[in-house]
Amino acid sequence: MFLKDEAATQQAATQLSTQIAPGQVIYLHGDLGAGKTTLVRGVLQALGHVGKVKSPTYTLVEPYTLSACTVYHFDLYRFQDADEWDAAGFREYFNPQSVCLVEWPERAASVLPPPDVELQLDILPSGRQLHVRSALPIRLDA
Repeated sequence: MFLKDEAATQQAATQLSTQIAPGQVIYLHGDLGAGKTTLVRGVLQALGHVGKVKSPTYTLVEPYTLSACTVYHFDLYRFQDADEWDAAGFREYFNPQSVCLVEWPERAASVLPPPDVELQLDILPSGRQLHVRSALPIRLDA
């Protein structure tokens, strides 16, 4: 799916949000500046979050308690060590009552559960290309 601007990213996030359910793990791949956090922000807003959505680059995770579930937004760009994962108790966040959105999952591949959905954002000269890989029936219209 081609995303020409932030509004198109928001629209894709809104469509994605209608297909998210508690217990799901969603990986977000892409270079710095590809729009991963923008997509997460759009998903959270579409799920009912009101307020700022900040990148958890330094905290590694930001929780959002919503009416349907708790969403954990991980940014593992600065993740260093698998021991850090267990010490922080992050494994407990991946449960049937929550949704986990994980940026930079490749940095913690040895400790993360497998994804239900993988999103890849590629930077193009005139926008972004969003690729969706999923065993679930995820549909995003252009």
